Amino acid sequence: MSCGFVTCGPNEALVVSGCCYGKPLLVPGGRVFVWPIVQQVQKISLNTMTLQVESPTVYTCQGVPISVTGIAQVKIQGQNEEMLSTACEQFLGKSEEEIHNIALVTLEGHQRAIMGSMTVEEIYKDRKKFSKEVFEVASSDLVNMGITVVSYTLKDIRDEEGAKGYLKALGMARTAEVKRDARIGEAEARRDAQIREAIAEEQRMAARFLNDTEIAKAQRDFELKKAAYDVEVQTKKAEAEMAYELQAAKTKQRIMEEHMEVKVVERSQEIAVQEQEMLRRERELDATVRRPADAEKYRLEKIAEANKLRMVLEAEAEAEAIKIRGDAEAHAIGEKAKAEAAQMAKKAAAWNEYKSAAMIDMMLETLPKVAAEVAAPLSQAKKITMVSSGDGSIGAEKLTEEVLHIVTKVPELVKTLTGVDVIKSVHAA
Repeated sequence: MSCGFVTCGPNEALVVSGCCYGKPLLVPGGRVFVWPIVQQVQKISLNTMTLQVESPTVYTCQGVPISVTGIAQVKIQGQNEEMLSTACEQFLGKSEEEIHNIALVTLEGHQRAIMGSMTVEEIYKDRKKFSKEVFEVASSDLVNMGITVVSYTLKDIRDEEGAKGYLKALGMARTAEVKRDARIGEAEARRDAQIREAIAEEQRMAARFLNDTEIAKAQRDFELKKAAYDVEVQTKKAEAEMAYELQAAKTKQRIMEEHMEVKVVERSQEIAVQEQEMLRRERELDATVRRPADAEKYRLEKIAEANKLRMVLEAEAEAEAIKIRGDAEAHAIGEKAKAEAAQMAKKAAAWNEYKSAAMIDMMLETLPKVAAEVAAPLSQAKKITMVSSGDGSIGAEKLTEEVLHIVTKVPELVKTLTGVDVIKSVHAA
């Protein structure tokens, strides 16, 4: 080991022993110069240790078994040189776990001792007292080892198998007391509230009656004064209305008299104006109606006489024209009838001469036209659907057969309509 400085953190302490020191040098959280071989340096932890102190199945002074769990914080005191020296004597060279176990066992023993000296009710109801006693007793013992108890707290109290329900019974009793006190307090509060409410209601009703009385008095005085004022006002108002109506009637009468005078003057003026207007219209009628009417009457009479003469002449001319046209048309009809009779005679003679040959010729000329007329609707169809039973022709062949079948019915139709058997006549020829 070479000589030099040795340092440690604030949670540690250096212990230097050997040459130059009659007793070990303690250096908490710092540094020190160490000579090798002749001096030795060691470290001790100053960390705070958390201890969970379990005390299962401890009988109290009443003989009731319970279990208690406490939490304690302990540490080696580095600021007190005497306690640090004591801790070095006790724990130097031991691990932190070993120190932890020693402190735990010591605290557990003191916790059990305190439990045995108290009742369950005292521990359960006054946890602060129990924690304080364990803290004081354990501190006085651990301080002799250089360990300080930073804090101690009672974490949990449990019933053991032999005293099952003891703590619950204590809680139920306390709960019953609280509920009882609550019910009593609630009943007293309700009673006081009802009393105060009744008093308040009484005061409110008294104030209301007093107020209603004052209001009624004020209303009565107001109505009396108002009635007196109304009588005076109505009297003055009636007088004023009567004076107003009288004055209005007088004014209206004067207005009507003046209005009648104005109407008389206006009527006189209107009569004079109407007389002048009648004279003017009489003159205007003579100038614009009577004289032009006489002239127009004469002109119309002359026109009527001329029209009458023209119509007589036109009627005579039209009758002559109709007679001439009738004679011409009768002659034309007679000539046309003679020509048609001659043509029919010639045609009959020709048919009598040709007989069956002419009928065959007419038949051959007509059949293509009939076939064309039958096929015309088919040519206009966009789609034709034909159903076949499977034992005949199909397609275009079937369609052609249908057209030919219709054409072959023509002679029968001619025979039915005219009585002439075309097929028989052809066979005879």
